[in-house]
Amino acid sequence: MNTEINQLTAQIIGAAIEVHRDLGPGLVESAYQRALARELTLSGIAFEEQKLCPFKYKGLRRLAL
Repeated sequence: MNTEINQLTAQIIGAAIEVHRDLGPGLVESAYQRALARELTLSGIAFEEQKLCPFKYKGLRRLAL
């Protein structure tokens, strides 16, 4: 199980590095998000984009993307 997780983690990090190498710094987050989604798709890695994430912060309860 750990080996599978480590391999998947390495693939995801590799995809992120590929996006950064190709696009470089300075773009808005949404550009990197779309590029990473494309890179993960090309790599055959299943993922979900923009899931709601509940969080609490100093008494505040919210849902965030």
